Amino acid sequence: MLKQLTPIEKEYLFRINKALDFIENNLERPLKIEEIALEANFSKFHFHRIFQGMLGETPFQFLSRVRLERAAIMLVNQPCLSLSQISTKCGFSDLSIFSRKFKKHFGLSATDYKNSKNSQSESKKLQAGGRSITYLYSSSQQIKWKLNMEQNLSVEVQQLPKMTVAYVRHIGPHKGDSKLFERLMHKLLAWAGPRNLAGKPDSKVVFIYHDDPSITSEAQQRVSVCMTVPEDTEVSGDVGKMEVQGGKHAIGHFVLSASEFEEAWQWMYGNWLPNSGYQPAERPPFEMYPEEGNNGKFKVDICIPLQPL
Repeated sequence: MLKQLTPIEKEYLFRINKALDFIENNLERPLKIEEIALEANFSKFHFHRIFQGMLGETPFQFLSRVRLERAAIMLVNQPCLSLSQISTKCGFSDLSIFSRKFKKHFGLSATDYKNSKNSQSESKKLQAGGRSITYLYSSSQQIKWKLNMEQNLSVEVQQLPKMTVAYVRHIGPHKGDSKLFERLMHKLLAWAGPRNLAGKPDSKVVFIYHDDPSITSEAQQRVSVCMTVPEDTEVSGDVGKMEVQGGKHAIGHFVLSASEFEEAWQWMYGNWLPNSGYQPAERPPFEMYPEEGNNGKFKVDICIPLQPL
């Protein structure tokens, strides 16, 4: 069961989530502890200790780690960018500082990391612009799934609009934990119901995966279970609000059982994407649910932000 939070704990979580969203949306520019603390409505003095106490790392440790993890993704997914360009895009003002921190964090220089990832074709690792998925199946299983997907799948490229979403966030292991997602969704719906926000015809349910599981440890992985809401919706406690950027996305339409989700992600990244003429953009991918599941099957759109190769 999800822990029942006191009103004070909910308020603290709400403020820390605002800080996390602010950091993630501003990785490219210099950030000061004062402005992060201001976003969370804490004083600078107390914010540092509260953040570390709740997340197990300081604000700048979190900021540096997320910047380095984004750089690691870009090294593999955007080989046309120089180290200097990646360093700048990830908020490092000096290439030598970036290089030193990268090697300390990953145990390899940025160049060696890029080369090692590009040479791992035998591992069939699929780099997902914020999500890496590794094949765990035999060759015969892969072929069978590929054929099945090609016969039953439709994928389209669309310009998605910007979305305002309310969310409940989990930090920690979540892969394959359907009960966790059910509990998070139940909590979000329990909040939305009395506010007449649930069940609207144009409402969308969105699951956002913020981190690459091949890079970020399970204990630090973030997932947000969301629903679209009007821009002026007020949130508080353990329910936060953020914007999901619009833009060009690949949208794979699936009807899946719970055990088939990982394979569907694999098909999108391993089969569709390499033949599409696109590469993943830097934003995280997400799942959209146009309707409720039925008889153990879930209608889901897997959405991958795109940019030209």
